[in-house]
Amino acid sequence: MTVSSSLSPYDDLSAVAQAAYRARGAAAVIAPLPRAAKDDALLAIADALEVRTKEIVEANAQDIAKAREAGTSESIVDRLTLTPERVKAIASDVRDVVALPDPVGEVVRGSTLPNGIDLRQVRVPLGVVGIIYEARPNVTVDAAALCLKSGNAVLLRGSSSAYHSNMALVRVLRDAVGGAGLPADAIQLVPGDSRDSVRELMRARGLVDVLIPRGGASLIRTVVEESTVPVIETGTGNCHVYVDADADLDMAVEILVNSKAQRPSVCNAAETLLVHQDIADAFVPRALEALAEAGVTVHADERVAAYAEEGPGTKATVVPATTEDWETEYLSYDIAAAVVDSLDAAVEHIRLWTSGHTEAIVTTSQQAARRFTQLVDSTTVAVNASTRFTDGGQFGFGAEIGISTQKLHARGPMGLPELTSTKYIVTGDGHIR
Repeated sequence: MTVSSSLSPYDDLSAVAQAAYRARGAAAVIAPLPRAAKDDALLAIADALEVRTKEIVEANAQDIAKAREAGTSESIVDRLTLTPERVKAIASDVRDVVALPDPVGEVVRGSTLPNGIDLRQVRVPLGVVGIIYEARPNVTVDAAALCLKSGNAVLLRGSSSAYHSNMALVRVLRDAVGGAGLPADAIQLVPGDSRDSVRELMRARGLVDVLIPRGGASLIRTVVEESTVPVIETGTGNCHVYVDADADLDMAVEILVNSKAQRPSVCNAAETLLVHQDIADAFVPRALEALAEAGVTVHADERVAAYAEEGPGTKATVVPATTEDWETEYLSYDIAAAVVDSLDAAVEHIRLWTSGHTEAIVTTSQQAARRFTQLVDSTTVAVNASTRFTDGGQFGFGAEIGISTQKLHARGPMGLPELTSTKYIVTGDGHIR
C-alpha cells in the first residue's frame, strides 16, 4: 500500500511553515493507519540504520571533530558521539518500539449512559510534534520512532553541534519510511540552523500541536517562556541520593557510585549526596574513597570536608561547596555532598534544590522509605535503587521522548501513551437532547 501526502507547498510561507504544513498532511495520513503499517516502517528504519551505519558514523565524526576544536567538554562530546555499537543499540531500541502495544484507539474509559448512549474515551495522536533538543543525536531516532508508532508526524530541531549527524540520520529515516509506503514528511528536520528557525517553530501555533524541549535548563526555560505552541516541559536532572541512618553501607556505596559515575553526562545521574549524621562516621569516608576511585570531585559542605581532612587513606578531590553547587546539574564527574541532621532535613534540602527529576533513598527501614516516598515530590522516587533507572527503556516503555518534570498531561519518562491525547466517541440511536 502506498500512502502519500497531497498537500502542496506554500511558496509564500517560510521554510519552517512549509515544513509544518507538510507535517500536518503526513500526520493526517498516519493517524488512522493500522499498527502493522507503522510497525513495518519502524522495522525498515531499524534495518536501514544498521545497513547505513558507516554513513552515519562518518557524518558524526565531523560533528565530534568540530566539538573538540571548539573545546567542548568530554561529557558533552560523549553525548554527541555515535559509534557502530551505539547505532546498533539505537536500531535495537527501534525494534523494541515495534514490540510495544499501539496506544492509538485504546479505550481509556467507556460506559453506556442511562439514556442508552454509548460513550468511549479513546487515545488519538497529538498530531504534529516538535522536538527541540541539544547534542544527543540518538534523540533524533528515538523521537521519530515513538512519534511514528503513536501516529504523529515529527519536526526535529537538533542543535548545530549535531548538524551532520542529524542530517545523515534523517536521510536514513525518511528513505526507510518512504520505502515502506508512508509519507516521508512524517519525519523532518526543521529547516535552518539559526535561532530564528527555533523561534519560528515555537510560534507555529495552529501548525504544530505540541513542543517538547530536551536539553539544558536554559533551552527548556526559553521554550517554556517564549513558545505560543503548547509545551510539555522536560526537566534538568538535579538528582539526589540520600543515605539514611539505617542504610546498608555496602549497598549505599554501590548505589551512589552507579548513580553518579556509571554515565555522568545524562539527566538521571546523581548530582547531590546527602548523608544522615548518625551514619556519617561510618559511611562518608567510604563514600569519598569510592568516589575518588571513580574519578569524581566532591563539592563538600564543612561536615563532609572534615572527613576528607581526617579520614586515613582517602584520596578524594574535595572542594568547598557553594550555594550554586546545590542547584547544579553537573553532567560530569562532580557531585555535591552534605551531612544532614535527619530524614526530614534531607527532604527539606531536596525540596529546596531539586529539579523534580529523581531522588533515591538507601535504607533498611520500611518506615523511613515510606516517609521519604510520601514527602518527596519528584517524578521518580527510588528506594534502594540507582537514580539511573529513571529511563523509558529501563521502565519497559521502549525509547523515551523525554522525561517530563511537569504535572500536566505527562510526568516522568514519556513513552507512547504520553504522545497521545484523547477524544470522546458518542454513539446513539437517534438520541436527541
